[in-house]
Amino acid sequence: MNKIKELFNIQYPIIQGGMIWASGWRLASAVSNSGGLGLIGSGSMYPDVLREHIQKCKKATSKPFGVNIPMLYPNLEEAIQIIIEEGVKIVFTSAGNPKIYTPYLKEKGITVVHVVSSLKFALKAQEAGVDAVVAEGFEAGGHNGRDETTTLALIPMVKEKINVPLIAAGGIATGAAMYAVMALGADGVQVGSRFVASDEASSHIDFKNMVVEAKEGDTQLTLKELAPVRLLKNKFYQDVAALYATAPSIDELKTLLGRARAKRGMFEGDLTEGELEIGQVSGLIHEIKPAGIIIEDMVKEFKVTKNRMEQITL
Repeated sequence: MNKIKELFNIQYPIIQGGMIWASGWRLASAVSNSGGLGLIGSGSMYPDVLREHIQKCKKATSKPFGVNIPMLYPNLEEAIQIIIEEGVKIVFTSAGNPKIYTPYLKEKGITVVHVVSSLKFALKAQEAGVDAVVAEGFEAGGHNGRDETTTLALIPMVKEKINVPLIAAGGIATGAAMYAVMALGADGVQVGSRFVASDEASSHIDFKNMVVEAKEGDTQLTLKELAPVRLLKNKFYQDVAALYATAPSIDELKTLLGRARAKRGMFEGDLTEGELEIGQVSGLIHEIKPAGIIIEDMVKEFKVTKNRMEQITL
């Protein structure tokens, strides 16, 4: 028995992260068709674009899929209504207060999961009535917690205190890592960076190639005063680091960041001036593959790891 498989009616307890500029209908449907749970990342979509991706995903898969919504999304109410109108049954919320929309979504028959970076927020999400929690360590790409709690430490801390199903995220790109976090108490995993380097991800091929070429130490968490984000160390990152050396104000950081940096880097392929969000585990990603093969590889490695661990005696 697996709580996440039962909650979402999926074959494997593997959820694809709803990442901006990467998680469109092609990736979400490919993951769902391969036995995982695909998520459309609404954070980089205007409402009409979100509707289009949901409709295309419904045509591309008969399996369950969901939508990830950052609670700081500027068109939040409109996006929620589109999700309800289009009959989406699973919503992952992040970057905000889960109390705002969880009761309303659940009234509409929608399964709600909230992404957190700490035990404190996991307990608040549970109190808000979510059906499951994603606990994400700071190894993760994109925006994550200020406390820099690693997945290895965070998962057992959260597991000890919550009663709802727990999904681990941050630094998980292999079946061995999946086995490890499930041994620590997770019921399933959410995988982001590994799916960025997939054929179906909508991110730019130049960005995908840079992810594949990344080595250990090539990413850094920065811009904590605005919203902590893990970036590849390109020219834009070096400009941020240089500005920090001058003890900048928040306004100066905002001015340097500007607008649409993430789109410029991850979607349009500007590897120099763009914001390139990816996790530490990029150092283990060596090839762009179809999403279905990524899931297949993870499941195989999970089983191999399980068998290997059963042979170990203390």
